[in-house]
Amino acid sequence: MTTKSKIISLKKAAALRAALRRKGKTAVFTNGCFDLLHAGHIASLEQARSMGDFLFLGLNSDSSVRRLKGPSRPINKAGDRAVVLAALAAVDAVIVFTEDTPLKLIKTLRPDVLAKGADYRSGDVAGAEFAGRVALIPLLKGRSTTALAKKLHRK
Repeated sequence: MTTKSKIISLKKAAALRAALRRKGKTAVFTNGCFDLLHAGHIASLEQARSMGDFLFLGLNSDSSVRRLKGPSRPINKAGDRAVVLAALAAVDAVIVFTEDTPLKLIKTLRPDVLAKGADYRSGDVAGAEFAGRVALIPLLKGRSTTALAKKLHRK
């Protein structure tokens, strides 16, 4: 599978999810902005991928990132972020979404595992009721896109 072919629509993701279900494969879903990719992201994505056979990654669109993180974000455009994420071995498919939460994606895909960073509590994870289970992944201490962006701004 090529990097570009791993960036898919929700419709294609739904068909892929159905095929995985028919084969008895475990689907994992995670999401985020992934504006400046760092070691914490890689660790989280690899851990999420280890929880199943296929990792769907929901990626916030530029407008969504701006609403969530402020007018100076994103640093990298959604198309560029999607390509970088799709190039990672841990990521099987990337779906860009425009809403503030990936609820629509999760409701459509109904993953076996919904993986989120441990900065969330299980009850606060959007779409938890549409997943088989929620897995909270420990964060790497001191790794944060917001902190990196602030550091770059000070230079």
